[in-house]
Amino acid sequence: MKTRAWIRLPSGKHLDLINPNHQAWLDSDLADRLSRTYRWGGESCWARPLSVAQHSLNVLALRSTMTETVLSTGAALRELLHDGEEGLLAFDCISPLKAVLGAPFKEVSDRLTDAIVQRYQLPAWDDMDYRLHKLADELIAASEAVHCAGWPRNEVLDVLQIKLPILEKDPLAEIYDCQPWEPWAPDVACERFLEKLIALNSLNITALGR
Repeated sequence: MKTRAWIRLPSGKHLDLINPNHQAWLDSDLADRLSRTYRWGGESCWARPLSVAQHSLNVLALRSTMTETVLSTGAALRELLHDGEEGLLAFDCISPLKAVLGAPFKEVSDRLTDAIVQRYQLPAWDDMDYRLHKLADELIAASEAVHCAGWPRNEVLDVLQIKLPILEKDPLAEIYDCQPWEPWAPDVACERFLEKLIALNSLNITALGR
């Protein structure tokens, strides 16, 4: 008998985490789950933890400023969804723990990632795009560690071994007129992520001629 791991989504649809169907969720399901999946193990120096949805919007916002060339719609959508599988799993696993969990966890995560790539027709990474993505992701992570999770700056270097600078300016603060680095309520994170996802996906469908 084939192993299955069914979850019931907010829409009432069902997703098998082991054998994911790329049509098994609604955009609203993904936004809702990402807004309730928390970074830094849920640790926060604010009243709320930081969601993966807000992190994803922040990585997109920063990455969009890193080159003079405007990101293509597909590339922007790829940035927004770079942690999409974490929402389906409802688990943001830190990289050192991923290595310990090993191949079975990676296989499940990769299958979910592949389903997201197929669902949203995301372009493959090229070397330069991936390097810039990782830089944006790690800059935001280093800054979240201090401003959101409460890590002392020296421990970001000494314990987390992140050598990148800590950003003082929150890329989302100007876009949404919000308190810099303050984690949003889940309903706010869900609404803002879903709005961006729908807009970018619609443009990407048009660009692909679908």
